[in-house]
Amino acid sequence: MRLFDPHIHMTSRTTDDYERMAAAGVCAVVEPAFWLGQPRTSVGSFVDYFDGLIGWEPFRASQFGIRHHCAVALNPKEANDPRLTEVLGLLPHYLAKDGVVAVGEIGYDSMTPQEDAAFAAQLRLAVDMGLPALVHTPHRDKAAGTRRSLDVIRESGIDPAAVVVDHLNELTAPLVADSGCWMGFSVYPHTKMSEARTVAVIREFGVSRILVNSAADWGRSDPLKTRRTADAMLADGFTVADVEKVFWHNPVAFYGRSGRLRSDDRDTTPAQVFAGNSVQRGGQEDACD
Repeated sequence: MRLFDPHIHMTSRTTDDYERMAAAGVCAVVEPAFWLGQPRTSVGSFVDYFDGLIGWEPFRASQFGIRHHCAVALNPKEANDPRLTEVLGLLPHYLAKDGVVAVGEIGYDSMTPQEDAAFAAQLRLAVDMGLPALVHTPHRDKAAGTRRSLDVIRESGIDPAAVVVDHLNELTAPLVADSGCWMGFSVYPHTKMSEARTVAVIREFGVSRILVNSAADWGRSDPLKTRRTADAMLADGFTVADVEKVFWHNPVAFYGRSGRLRSDDRDTTPAQVFAGNSVQRGGQEDACD
């Protein structure tokens, strides 16, 4: 089974996770820039972080046959710190780099005026750079944050088909379904969405314009949630073609708008049949060849 995790924070994970992901069929990832768990105190820490996303992390992933891409942005939480807004001026340099396939994560944390300004500015950057945008919906007041995000997206003039609104649930998915934006669902062990809830939402809205991710980071999360949700779809009666669309064709189509997917990611014919047929590498299953 060949899978693409369209939102995962691998700088927070170990090489053991890469190994397990490869064995489970994860062949490509996108790592959006995000909050590191404690506040950064200078712009220089963003420079080091972005350099790692475009340099070290793709190398680390490549050791396990996984193609690593990233998105860069000033995240919503830190948009409230006036010491860090200078980061916005650095973004065009990084958004022009190979392997950078989107602007993200952007959006809202607490829905402050500072977040409004950073969100709008980064959507303009996405338009100017010809890149898709990954929008983070807030953990609190999620419905209000989703509505406000959609308003800002409309006002920006960006093509909604170039935007994924992420961390959706049963309450917020209907708000996005008719917007023209992509719907993103993050599957977690005890928060966000479960496999069963995600499958139920896909059953309701169909397999088009949907991205499913693990969003695994430094918190309690699971980088194999894409595989577990793919298996849950099959168990629920979805076809192999449906699962291929959600977990390979859709992220390839969305991030392919950047023109920067690595290697053969733009080839949308899975190298292995989902029903099995994995190959052996180093004594473990690997479906990425």
